[in-house]
Amino acid sequence: MIVPISLLAELLQALPQLRAQIYFKSSMTALSHAMEDLVLAGSDEPLVIASFQRERFYRQEAHRYRRIASRSSQVYVLAAPETEFKNGSECHETVAFAPEDGLSKEWHLVVLGQEYSTCLICQEKIVPLENQDDRGPLVMDQSRRFEGIWTFDREVSCKAAALLLDKIVNYRPELAEKIDRARTTYNLIQTPKKTRRSAANKAAKGDKTAPKDSKIPTPKLSDAFAQRLVTYLQAGQHKLLKAYAAIAAQERKERLVNLITTAMRQSLNPQEIVEVAVQELGNALSASRCLIYRCKPADIAVKIDGEFLRPGVRSLVNQTWLLQENQIWRDAVARQERVYIQDTAQHPLIVNTKYLRESVKKWEIVSWLMVPVLYQGRVLGMVEMHQCRSTVAWEEDEIALVEAIATQLGAALIQAETYAHLEELNQQLEALDRTRSNLIAITGHELRTPLSTIQVCLESLNSEPDMPAELRQIMLETALGDADRMRKLVQDFLTLSHLESGRVQWNVESLTLQECVDLALSSVRSRGGVDRQLPEIIAEVSAELPLVQADGEWLVEVLSKLLDNACKFTKPQGSVTIRAFFNGSQMVEVLVADTGRGIEANSLKVVFDRFYQEEGALRRSTGGTGLGLAICKQIVAGWGGKIWVDSPGKDRGSEFHFTIPTV
Repeated sequence: MIVPISLLAELLQALPQLRAQIYFKSSMTALSHAMEDLVLAGSDEPLVIASFQRERFYRQEAHRYRRIASRSSQVYVLAAPETEFKNGSECHETVAFAPEDGLSKEWHLVVLGQEYSTCLICQEKIVPLENQDDRGPLVMDQSRRFEGIWTFDREVSCKAAALLLDKIVNYRPELAEKIDRARTTYNLIQTPKKTRRSAANKAAKGDKTAPKDSKIPTPKLSDAFAQRLVTYLQAGQHKLLKAYAAIAAQERKERLVNLITTAMRQSLNPQEIVEVAVQELGNALSASRCLIYRCKPADIAVKIDGEFLRPGVRSLVNQTWLLQENQIWRDAVARQERVYIQDTAQHPLIVNTKYLRESVKKWEIVSWLMVPVLYQGRVLGMVEMHQCRSTVAWEEDEIALVEAIATQLGAALIQAETYAHLEELNQQLEALDRTRSNLIAITGHELRTPLSTIQVCLESLNSEPDMPAELRQIMLETALGDADRMRKLVQDFLTLSHLESGRVQWNVESLTLQECVDLALSSVRSRGGVDRQLPEIIAEVSAELPLVQADGEWLVEVLSKLLDNACKFTKPQGSVTIRAFFNGSQMVEVLVADTGRGIEANSLKVVFDRFYQEEGALRRSTGGTGLGLAICKQIVAGWGGKIWVDSPGKDRGSEFHFTIPTV
């Protein structure tokens, strides 16, 4: 039969003058052992009732109760069975109750002797320890707390014994006769309160007519000594609990630091690292808002992109945070240590600074903590913690946790930065390797072919002095053409090297763009020759355009190379158009468009690279070194312009654009 009512509640209801206290488990264990030792040291047969929460707790004390049972026939042990515990009368009476019973949360021990009495009636009180979270707190059995009564008062002990015996009868009705004898022997029969008080008064006055069993003896164990013992035990347990709380807080800090560090080290992307750190840290410290952003001491402002936010708090994401206007930020950076303002409404710096005062009001910042992210004395960023509804101070260990995370974050950001630099260096090395391979392939092909032709022509002229004049002329023209091709190849190498070295002396002057276009068109048409049929070239350059500011020689070079490329990749039936217009930003934009083979989308970003050739170094249908567009890019960048290309796709033509500053 399950009895859900708490025995402690019944006792406090029956005796309203009692007040429950808090006991630690270690204190209760010591008190229980003292009470049991009192029985073992005595010579009478006391009534002993012990109620354990679980069978496993009883098994720890079973040997003591077997000894107690050898001294008294009135010993009752109650527990919730887990393995073999059950109702029985082997050496003492065992009473098994269901685990759902209210007794499963209680711990009782009542001892009634002829000359002494004592009782311990407690119920477990679930109190979460401070600084613990739901991620697996440490379990410390001795820190369990109980609420209840411990006393030598006989009236209280008798009442507790009577209530327990009533419960035992409910569990084991067959013990009713034995329990009735216990009630009679230990004077547990209910009598009117007035009669009991009269009997007690007579006994106190030495009245021989008072009933013998109504005598209230003085306990053998001094109340004062026992109270001091309990106080000592409680104080010791309190110190132990504080030490445990400190250990648990340290363990929590280390676990959180390890968790965040592991999460950060799993990524080499700085943005992902910041996102992991801001979420974990904001959640761990129960902040209203947590910000982590990367910055340098000289930065004027920063755009917030890493934020942890509690519901109901305004977000700062995508907001511009003015750094140099924020004296708190400047102090944290200058001192390279944390700045903590518990109450922004009372801080003189915030009250007297307009920007800070407005920021605090706008973003509802009540408490403000700033911790710089450092690495070897270098400021990499800032961690900001905001409380928006409370001025409850962050504890020192919580602020230390933020500092520890900031240190780990600094190391993680440096690691990510180093990895990014290594990636960039690897890409540069790969590009250099490709350049070397292309250089070898192109120079090998572009130099070997004309050299072979020149050698054949010269050998023919040398070995056949009687060669007809017409054939001799063809041989000479062929050798001269290939020699000029070699000269252009070497000239392109030298030009690009000169431009990339930064040693070019720019002769900037005011020019008419139309005149430069005419010179470039003349050069392209003259190089066309008799055997090369050029497509139609259309020039749409107005004489009304503003004067441009550039080096005339280099400008003609750019125009010539772009026009030459357009003609080279456009069939004679197609067309090449050159246009120019003022784009409204102090620049003239020049467009060279063709109807030729076009450029695929995946090649648009690499056409200006050195040695780039769409068909490969050794499978070209047209000549060239792949340096022309790279030279154009260097020249345009030299006067502060930009160059780019657009193309709808293969065989759909292309458009090359570049800009020139105006006077």
